[in-house]
Amino acid sequence: KYTFPESSESRIIIDLGEGSADRPTETYLKQINDTLFEGYRFSSGWASDQREFFSLIVSKPVKDFIIYDGGRKIKDNMKLGKYVKGFLEFSTKKNEVIYLKMGVSPVSCRNGLDNLMTEIPDWNFNKVLKDAEKKWNDELAKIHIETKDTAKKRIFYTAMYHTMIAPNIFQDINGEYRGTDKKVYKDTTFTNYTLFSLWDTYRAAHPLYTITHPERVSDMVNSMLKIFEQQGKLPVWHLRGNETNTMPGYSAIPVVVDACLKGFEGIDLEKVYAAIKESATGDHEPGVMDLMKYGYIPSDYMAESIASTMEYAIGDWAIAQLALKLNKLEDYEYFLKRSKSYKNYFDPDTKFMRGKMSDGSWRSPFDPKSAQHRVNDYCEGNAWQYLWLTPQDPEGLIELLGGDKGFTSKLDQLFSISSDLEEGSSMDITGLIGQYAHGNEPSHHTTYMYAYAGEQHKIPGNVRYITTNLYTDKPDGLSGNEDCGQMSAWYILSSMGFYPLNPSNGAYVFGSPLFDEVTLSLEGEKSLKIIAENNSDTNIYIQKVILNGAEHKFSYITHKDLVKGGELKFIMGSIPNLEFGKEKKHRPQSIVY
Repeated sequence: KYTFPESSESRIIIDLGEGSADRPTETYLKQINDTLFEGYRFSSGWASDQREFFSLIVSKPVKDFIIYDGGRKIKDNMKLGKYVKGFLEFSTKKNEVIYLKMGVSPVSCRNGLDNLMTEIPDWNFNKVLKDAEKKWNDELAKIHIETKDTAKKRIFYTAMYHTMIAPNIFQDINGEYRGTDKKVYKDTTFTNYTLFSLWDTYRAAHPLYTITHPERVSDMVNSMLKIFEQQGKLPVWHLRGNETNTMPGYSAIPVVVDACLKGFEGIDLEKVYAAIKESATGDHEPGVMDLMKYGYIPSDYMAESIASTMEYAIGDWAIAQLALKLNKLEDYEYFLKRSKSYKNYFDPDTKFMRGKMSDGSWRSPFDPKSAQHRVNDYCEGNAWQYLWLTPQDPEGLIELLGGDKGFTSKLDQLFSISSDLEEGSSMDITGLIGQYAHGNEPSHHTTYMYAYAGEQHKIPGNVRYITTNLYTDKPDGLSGNEDCGQMSAWYILSSMGFYPLNPSNGAYVFGSPLFDEVTLSLEGEKSLKIIAENNSDTNIYIQKVILNGAEHKFSYITHKDLVKGGELKFIMGSIPNLEFGKEKKHRPQSIVY
């Protein structure tokens, strides 16, 4: 909607060369008639072959259409070039309004037009606005919070909005989409998705979707299976028909396995298993062949070796659980063993995960705070942060650190030591509490690990500090990169009182609920009311948990119990209850399903 002054030189510019994060490789623009235009923009940047087609309609016929290519005026109504720019010229009266609407497609200009005319067939701007507002409000209403703090409400629903921007539907109205092999596919049996920032979102965003958007989960999984068919491996960081291969790990695996183990319908478990096994054993991701040979990735073979091995181990644990479900017992034993490969990096002298060379020696010198970006053994982090990246096996890490006391003592130190970093450290290490970095995803589960050692009461202090200090309603209200909703997913789950420490085991560890009352809408017209009784800024510690009228002594809740609905009540107090979740039988465990 453009409002113009009285002028004979009013114009709308279509600039296909503009782009801050990528470079156009081929652009095309054509006038079809005096109100319809079409074109495309191919570019390279994060992904090597990005293709976007469009059709555009204006509400008023253009007086003139002028094309430039890289500053050179073209005497034609169409142009194929590298930096094409089009000027739509009008004569306008004072305060005259011109509307513009555009349909996009990964396949063709025609599909873009069909998408546009199906979704926005008329020119009623207010109707489009109201329809969009209603759709968003329907989605945001899936979680209703009770609070008198307007800022907290703004933070919460902004976070919900952020978690629903991605993944994106990547399919035209006729069922066509472009695969990673650049072929056009047509399939109306599912909804195809893209924009999978999996290294980030597997940790909390995707587990959140299994609660708030269960109707979309199987389509997301089947989208990943289609990507597997097209490129021979599951997506790593899928961006609109492109594999960017960004970040270490095969992080689609925890996502698809979690959906399988939670029992979502419309997913072929054997197809999933074939995809996850090939992705984890084929020569697809950096260092996997070395991992299979040595049991770890030697640090003299590649950078970020520890980060890659530890991320692979998280995926390997998930593979083992699906193998067990499918009675593939030999595979179960193999991948379960691989899920403990992180232990090969543990140095008992320094008590850190330390770079190990191909000859078995430790990388020297060693500084646990060193976090040189893209050159050290970690990814966007240091030894302090990566020591805890064992959400699939906290029990194993507890054993390495000398038992519960040694584990919690080291964890206490993480949050209390200096936050100083050396010059040249990764810019992604932000939101620091000691050396805990909330601004980057590998740390997100860490504060919840206390529960595995029977000290749930040490979680609330950190969680409340993060929710009240590292999330605000200001423009810079996040302490790190949003990363397609992961930062916000952490906030949503944590503010309700729990977090999926192990993203594939169907358990949510209790922390400290932020709001007095939350109503969570669930599938099948069920709901879960979450009440924090006696809750306040000082009453942050869980004294007791009551689930549907019965005392719940566990320091976690399972997905199965959560989605049954009912009432989850936290009795809060100002003094830590040292007994809550202390007994081993009440602690979370790696195997919960």
